[in-house]
Amino acid sequence: MRDDDLPVMRRWRNHPRVRAASFTTHEITEHEHARWWAATRADTGTRVLIYDHEAAAAGVVTYAGVTPAAARWGFYLDLDGLERSGRLLAAWAGLERAAIAHAFGPLGLAALRGEVLADNEPVRQMHRRFGFVEVETYQRHVDGVPRDVVAIELRREDA
Repeated sequence: MRDDDLPVMRRWRNHPRVRAASFTTHEITEHEHARWWAATRADTGTRVLIYDHEAAAAGVVTYAGVTPAAARWGFYLDLDGLERSGRLLAAWAGLERAAIAHAFGPLGLAALRGEVLADNEPVRQMHRRFGFVEVETYQRHVDGVPRDVVAIELRREDA
């Protein structure tokens, strides 16, 4: 991730369907995004990567709380561009495969963890296909409304 990636990254993140599947659903302003990026760059436990699919930037992967034991991850894709080109499903699977390889390769993690809104069945299914196990369900407030969340985990030995 580089500073000049910020505008496209914010555009992808502000896509209505990406916001609807996120824990922060409001439209992120340029100022808010810049503030987040400054804090993220200074955080030694966070990594943000741009995922390239077929030689084109196609998504963002974030690892937070990185320690040798584990990290939490999240991602989003360029929904408009990938849907127009008919490459959304292939890019999504490619991103997931690359994110797992990076977690257990260069990052050297023992476990990769994440959270998914319980009603986001397509994402839950994709994670299960890649070996993630649903380890807990709990409630979290999103825009002041309690929502069911599923915690997922993939251990290195199961990847």
